[in-house]
Amino acid sequence: MTRVLVVEDDPRLVKALVISLQARTYDVDAAPDGATALRLAAARQPDVVLLDLGLPDMDGLDVITALRGWTGVPVLVLSARQASDEKVAALDAGADDYITKPFSMDELLARLRAAVRRTGNTSPVPGTAVVETADFTIDLLAKRLVRGGRDVRLTPTEWHLLEILVSNPGRLVTQQHLLQEVWGVSQRKKNNYLRVYMAQMRRKLERDPSHPRYLITEPGMGYRFEG
Repeated sequence: MTRVLVVEDDPRLVKALVISLQARTYDVDAAPDGATALRLAAARQPDVVLLDLGLPDMDGLDVITALRGWTGVPVLVLSARQASDEKVAALDAGADDYITKPFSMDELLARLRAAVRRTGNTSPVPGTAVVETADFTIDLLAKRLVRGGRDVRLTPTEWHLLEILVSNPGRLVTQQHLLQEVWGVSQRKKNNYLRVYMAQMRRKLERDPSHPRYLITEPGMGYRFEG
């Protein structure tokens, strides 16, 4: 059973989320503040986190940062903050998706299912289970990236993007294809998502992120992986 941690201080919304999720056979824990959320995350090991940014004791961005210090669990932000820079800040901190309040329950459930799918194994094409470059080695089956003799942690969303690109070496993968595969049909125009995540991945993989050797941008079209 998929375990969901709901981090939200509005008791009415918490009740609605718990009822809807439990009716669909999710196991649900709820936390009214950031400190409780971090304790429950460590104790209960949720499969996905639904996180409000406006918590009474700390900003939700701090919760994301704390979680990302030890876990790659998918984090879906649920927030009334609609400014683009707020969304980018949450994604840059390590969130996997951003859902603006008010939202429909159907949309939330679809995004949640997509996030859970991203944590599962994505089968790479034959011959690309292990990819070695001059700077790092990627083991897609083990979900392990080693650079300079050290493991580099990627979030589930970063892994999904990397798997798609590495499984198509040298080929242009369009922005629309990446957005649809990773975030779903409704997000096919959210190109800022890709820019944020590609920047994060370059910081982790490239010697010089400003002049990438491996994760190449084709302006206005998409991205390529060059091994």
